[in-house]
Amino acid sequence: MPVSLQKGQKVSLTKDNPGLKNVVVGLGWDVNQFDTGGDFDLDACAFLLTDSGKVGTSSDFVYFGNLKHSSGAVEHMGDNLTGAGDGDDEQIKVDLSKVPDNISKIAFTVTIYEPEQRRQNFGQVNNAFIRIYNADSGEELLRYDLGEDFSIETAAVFGELYKNNGEWKFNAIGSGFQGGLAALCANYGVDVE
Repeated sequence: MPVSLQKGQKVSLTKDNPGLKNVVVGLGWDVNQFDTGGDFDLDACAFLLTDSGKVGTSSDFVYFGNLKHSSGAVEHMGDNLTGAGDGDDEQIKVDLSKVPDNISKIAFTVTIYEPEQRRQNFGQVNNAFIRIYNADSGEELLRYDLGEDFSIETAAVFGELYKNNGEWKFNAIGSGFQGGLAALCANYGVDVE
C-alpha cells in the first residue's frame, strides 16, 4: 500500500525497497471548468541539482524540449498538451543507479504553458498529485496530493527525490511560484533566453 504524504513530509524510498532501481514519477491534475479560452497545457519538468541547489549545466534540466538526461538517469515520457483523461498526465522515468554522483537532488515541477496569454493559474487546477511507483513491479510506493493551496501561481514544485546516507528519499514540497517556467529556471540556475 502506498504511503500518502502531507506537505513537508519526507519518506525513504529505498529503505523498505532494497535494490529499488527504476521508478516512475507520475504527475497529474484536473482543470476547473472555468472558460479561459483555451486548453490548459501543464508541463512536468525535472531539475537535477547539485549540493548547491542549482543545476550543474543547463542539460541537467529535463523537460519537453530535452526529454532525456545525458546520463540516461532521467527521461521525460512526453508532453501531454491538454491534461485530458484519468491517471498520470505526464511521467518521468528515473533510473536511480544512473544518477550522476554530483547530483544530490531531483526536483519535480509543473508549470502552466503561456499562463499570461491564456489567463491561467494553479488556482484553476484541481486534484494535482505526484506519485512514485516501482517501474519493474508496478507497485505504487508513495503519493502526495497537493490540495487546493494555490491561487495565482503559474508554477509549482511538487516534490524532490534526494540522496541521504546512501538512501533515496522523497520530500513532499508543494510550493508555488509566480512567473511560470522562467521563475523556476532562475531559481534552479538554468539559463533561459
